[in-house]
Amino acid sequence: MDWIQGFQRSVDYIEEHITEPLDIGNIARVMNISGYYYQKLFNVLCGFGVGEYIRNRRLALAGSELMATDERVIDIALKYCYDTPEGFTRAFTRFHGVPPSAVRRGSPVKSFAKLCVTIIVKGGSTMNYKVVTKESFKVLEKVEEQSIADEQNLNTIPQFWTRSHEDGTVRRLLELTSDRSYIFGICYGNTPSDSKTFDYSIAARVASDFKEADVPAGFRLSEIPARTWIVFECVGAMSGAIQELWHKIITEFFPSSPYKPTYEMDIEAYTEGNMSLDTYKSEIWVPVTANG
Repeated sequence: MDWIQGFQRSVDYIEEHITEPLDIGNIARVMNISGYYYQKLFNVLCGFGVGEYIRNRRLALAGSELMATDERVIDIALKYCYDTPEGFTRAFTRFHGVPPSAVRRGSPVKSFAKLCVTIIVKGGSTMNYKVVTKESFKVLEKVEEQSIADEQNLNTIPQFWTRSHEDGTVRRLLELTSDRSYIFGICYGNTPSDSKTFDYSIAARVASDFKEADVPAGFRLSEIPARTWIVFECVGAMSGAIQELWHKIITEFFPSSPYKPTYEMDIEAYTEGNMSLDTYKSEIWVPVTANG
């Protein structure tokens, strides 16, 4: 199945079950990918998270029902998965700008339309990339479990990087690495589709003879499998430049590429230098297979 069609089917699934408890794992299963990668695709494609989409759709539909029916507020709240009228009223007021009671007195409500996924492959933008077949290699990494709930990792991953610079983690990795060219940020997406978490690590490559006995306390030794990778060059200040590149990769590169992601992991490779400069260089590594 084409991944764009798969994404639209996942949106259709959300709409079909909008009055039921929705789990990101069940939604991701429509595309046969992990909850983490579904969340990432959704955020990059839409500019907001899947949780926000579900909340806004429910509140928009609830507003329409308040205007068009005589259903009790508590019944509409329960229908759209709010446990209490108070919680529903708070959320409704934040979204519509007025409480449910005001709608019954004639106040207008906001709309929030169902997503219809249309990918337009545009010319005029360039991406520097190369296809690289890499043998397996070892990394020493500091790992934190990240939650996919409400896109919390958008904040917790940057916080992890800040702590790792402050507590000496990055310095220790650079002392032990066999290749000082990069410090990696690795997202492990090869989790079951119903998993609520994924592993994220800050890592550096180590020599092939690096042993478990050499691993410092609090770190993990892992092997990145032999794969074919698309390596995308990123030039620009962090984190805006790498976010913009992810958007191009997902909306422009893969829809017209003979390759498709394996969804096992992705690696952001950071070089030494001032990340705030427009000339700063980094890379995104995506493991791929031939499409079809």
